[in-house]
Amino acid sequence: MDTETLILEIDELLDKALEALEKRFATVRAGRANPSSLDGVSVDYYGSMTPLKQLATISVPEARQLLIKPFDKSSLAGIEKAILASNLGYNPSNDGETIRIIIPELTEERRKELAKQVKALAEEAKVSVRNIRREAIDDLEKMELPEDEEKGMEKEIQDMVNEYNKKIEAKLKEKETELLTV
Repeated sequence: MDTETLILEIDELLDKALEALEKRFATVRAGRANPSSLDGVSVDYYGSMTPLKQLATISVPEARQLLIKPFDKSSLAGIEKAILASNLGYNPSNDGETIRIIIPELTEERRKELAKQVKALAEEAKVSVRNIRREAIDDLEKMELPEDEEKGMEKEIQDMVNEYNKKIEAKLKEKETELLTV
């Protein structure tokens, strides 16, 4: 592997880490109905844990309402149970055909809890960025480059890491603002 390939590989891994953070941020609700807030919900469907979005269509009929229409009506009770167990603060109502979730207004306390959760997710992303840097520097050392070239590459890798940490901070600030704005 040459240094160019290594840099491209690092950039790709850092992009994936940022993308993963954005996906995880999308699952943290901010007082508006968002189908992706249910992405982490798995339902016990005939003995196997199945993601909710594979068992039903999830739509947003109104700004603060989610409508879940299962493909198999026998899974309604399991879906309702999984939503309650997911600790999202949702209270699903089952009408025998569909499940409606009215998104409650977020209390200030809940907003602060969600802000803490978002900070933890951002910290996890920073840890994965640091791990990418550590692995890249290990790969760099295995290349047995001249010392000055190796130091230059390490600096370039560190600059990339700093750039991605700034992007993570920006995403965190954006999400915190979204959560804390009433």
